[in-house]
Amino acid sequence: MPDASLKPQVYKDPRPKEYFDHYHARVREGPAGPVYELVRAVVVPYVLVLFRARALGTENVPNGPVILAPNHASFVDHFFAGAFIRRRIHFMAKSQLFQPGIAQWIFSHGGCFPVRRGQHDEDAFITAFKLLDRDAAIVMYPEGGRSRSGKIAEQAKPGIGRLALESGAPIVPIAILGSNRVRNWKRLKFPRVTVQFGEPFKFKAVKDPSREQQQEVADYVLERIRELHGELVRHGHKGALRAARRAMRWRPPPPSPAPAPRSPSRAS
Repeated sequence: MPDASLKPQVYKDPRPKEYFDHYHARVREGPAGPVYELVRAVVVPYVLVLFRARALGTENVPNGPVILAPNHASFVDHFFAGAFIRRRIHFMAKSQLFQPGIAQWIFSHGGCFPVRRGQHDEDAFITAFKLLDRDAAIVMYPEGGRSRSGKIAEQAKPGIGRLALESGAPIVPIAILGSNRVRNWKRLKFPRVTVQFGEPFKFKAVKDPSREQQQEVADYVLERIRELHGELVRHGHKGALRAARRAMRWRPPPPSPAPAPRSPSRAS
């Protein structure tokens, strides 16, 4: 039986930037409030029980400013990325989610901020930089929109490259396996989901990175996600959990530092 169908993606939001100013202002003012914890209390049991979701490598998420970079195949990826981390995460979400209604209120009071797809949205970057300046954690999808096939996109969007280079914040690549079938919940089919957090890395800060530098860094981030996702696919959900348990029992000595690559250079 084929998967449940997806709604067509909307790639451009015609609403003016002024419509979203108060959402950015709210997030810039301070951390997410009690709404975040309330949503978390509802969502975590949901993903653990229905999707049997498990996470590997959560210890790789550092304190302080950090960019969390997952692959994107489902509207629930926000929750899979944040459910296993005891930090309050801010999400850069497509502006189409900010429609009148209760969901809009939950998003804006729960730490999400909009990015207008199909636009050069400088406000989204201003908000993201302000969050990183106060040591927050941000989720940003290198692929931009959702994958329709469950496969990793061939090329990343350059935005995450800009955010990484101008902020100098560490990046944690995240692979989510199985979320592309979450839409089958309408048929009462709940796929198993595994979330793998990779080791963090960062780049030396660049004040005004070129478009080519931004794209190079973005593609590097996406390649790290692709490697993690490929490992999950090869091992399978249960195999990945077994491999993680074996790795916890035996940890090899740390490798010698590798030489720094050429520009844009990656800091140790």
